[in-house]
Amino acid sequence: QVQVVESGGGLVQAGGSLTLTCTVSGLSFFTNYAMGWFRQSPGKAREGISCITYTGGHTYYTATVKGRFTASRDNANRSHYLRMNSLKPEDTAMYFCAASQSAGCGESWFQLQRYRHWGQGTQVTVSS
Repeated sequence: QVQVVESGGGLVQAGGSLTLTCTVSGLSFFTNYAMGWFRQSPGKAREGISCITYTGGHTYYTATVKGRFTASRDNANRSHYLRMNSLKPEDTAMYFCAASQSAGCGESWFQLQRYRHWGQGTQVTVSS
């Protein structure tokens, strides 16, 4: 059974930084799949933040986080990370990690249906 577990969320002041960690177990050939980060605020739809290809060679970001957030992965440890800098109050949300159904991200990397396995999320709260 595949398990996706996020950690690292918390309360931080605006301008601060956090690093989220996602660990995946039970997924054969973790290295074969792209990984994504998503977030969801109360009353809003879940949105794609980033996608990283199976090798980690390519990353994609939504415009609102580009230049501030960095996705990375450690295939040996089946882990996926999101380094978040210059955090803003509008970054407050539940953050989710997800394993894609394919190795690449593609033009529609931000679409939820491209991802098969999801974690329960970790809360990030940015105070002003």
